[in-house]
Amino acid sequence: MIKLLSRLPLRALYGFASFLYLLAFYGVRHRRHVICEQIEKVFPNASPVERELIHRRYVKNFCDVMVEVLKSVSIPAAALCARVRIVNGEIPRGYLDAGQSLIFVTSHLCNWEWLLHGVALQLGYPVDAAYKPLHDEWAERLMLKVRSRFGARLVPAKELLTDFMKRRGIVRAVGINADQAPVSTDQRYWTQFLGQDTAFYIGAEQIARGMRLPVVYASMRRVRRGYYEVEFKPLWDGREATPPYTVTERYARACEIDVLRSPADWLWSYRRWRLKKPLYGAD
Repeated sequence: MIKLLSRLPLRALYGFASFLYLLAFYGVRHRRHVICEQIEKVFPNASPVERELIHRRYVKNFCDVMVEVLKSVSIPAAALCARVRIVNGEIPRGYLDAGQSLIFVTSHLCNWEWLLHGVALQLGYPVDAAYKPLHDEWAERLMLKVRSRFGARLVPAKELLTDFMKRRGIVRAVGINADQAPVSTDQRYWTQFLGQDTAFYIGAEQIARGMRLPVVYASMRRVRRGYYEVEFKPLWDGREATPPYTVTERYARACEIDVLRSPADWLWSYRRWRLKKPLYGAD
């Protein structure tokens, strides 16, 4: 059924996405309390009308992303590349051409699934991606099949460092989506993000520092419906002497710029601020 639905033209799938939007916003009111609460935290000076507009656009964009992910099952490589354009691939390729693997960090902005496909198809080097395994075996198999369809190799996040050590001779780019709350670890970095005390994963920085890997941020921008641009922004060259957590702080600032530039494209339905900063002992 999924394969059959994915073969529908995107125009038809976007029509279905518009129906999902009406159902999610006016009917089931998908995670309305969470979305409204978080938008109000980040934009306290915005009017109720302005905040509702962000909410509406977010739900609409999210429904579009859902059908785009469905289309990933069958979309041809050429069509995907036409819809996800890499603006400055020479930045990561400069490291890779020199025989240096790298880490690219990104965020849950726009269509992060298509971002992985676009990079895997256009970078010209192997691409690995850290992911969190799902509990449902059927969903896990489907997710791995779809995400690896254009050559990306999926690695469980907890096995990423071990995998690096085993395959350190292979020049590759490793993608990490690092903007979620680090609820599964006590190793966190606290900073101000979108005006809130926010904890970030530090695993990407730890691996990068331990193996002297450059880190770049993959910024995704929605050009129009179904079309995106990806721009790579250097965060650390693997050699620069910096204090601990500098790379994570730079990542937080880059992600913050993207969210403020296009708030309706960020994943507001995820409870980003579920963790509370402790009064003592926090970094």
